Amino acid sequence: MKILKDMMLRTNVYPILGNHEYMAINAIPWLMQEITEETVEKIDSEMMQGLIEWMNVGGSSSIIEFRGLSRDEQEAILDYLSEFELYDVVEAGDKEYVLVHVGLDNFVQERSLSDYDLSEILFHKPDYEIRYFKEKYLVTGHTPTRVAYAAERGVLLEELTSEEYQDVIFKKNNHIAIDCGASFGGKLGCICLDTLEEYYV
Repeated sequence: MKILKDMMLRTNVYPILGNHEYMAINAIPWLMQEITEETVEKIDSEMMQGLIEWMNVGGSSSIIEFRGLSRDEQEAILDYLSEFELYDVVEAGDKEYVLVHVGLDNFVQERSLSDYDLSEILFHKPDYEIRYFKEKYLVTGHTPTRVAYAAERGVLLEELTSEEYQDVIFKKNNHIAIDCGASFGGKLGCICLDTLEEYYV
């Protein structure tokens, strides 16, 4: 929640909806209610499954932090998450970039970005062998770049030692993958699209 609260204050941050944020948006309204027998009885299997999935991918710590916020802060976080875009197209330097969380499943060159549904943008791994656009660059997160580097070497990720992980930005076929595995002990990778300079924490 600290990162979200910080992002909310910055005018130069343009958040893209990811699978974790999507799961949070679906769970948070229920979490904002007082837990009573009545509210528990209203939970259906789909809601429970979504909450369990979110908890299984790291949502538990977010839930604890969220429940510790004031009501105003909770509402502000939910409002902010609801503003996240599914994708964005930006120009930087002399290039055009398509920003998405995962990639574009069922990609067709002539298909408009607005024609992709939520699952095609949020829940499928990118294919680094595809050149999605001739003139644009696709920038994605979600899948740690060590997975792409392992595939480039023709080995399974499990076959790499920690010294062989490539936790740096991956570029191929006009694709820029920036998830450098920070949540798995890797790095937080950032790229300045104006200069293509890479930064790591």
